[in-house]
Amino acid sequence: MAGKLQVTWVKSNIAGCSKFEPVLRGLGLKKLNQTVIRSNTPEIRGMIKKVIHLLKVEEING
Repeated sequence: MAGKLQVTWVKSNIAGCSKFEPVLRGLGLKKLNQTVIRSNTPEIRGMIKKVIHLLKVEEING
């Protein structure tokens, strides 16, 4: 799994489950519409899977 993932927080977690907040923070997301770049590892993929309904994820090659 080479490459990187561009992760953007696109949907608010206001009415969501409180257990999603630490996952978003763990990904490095602090504000809505913020974008971060993370390594494509199984750990990051698992975190993304938990909150995929709140994110937009794109794979970056290179």
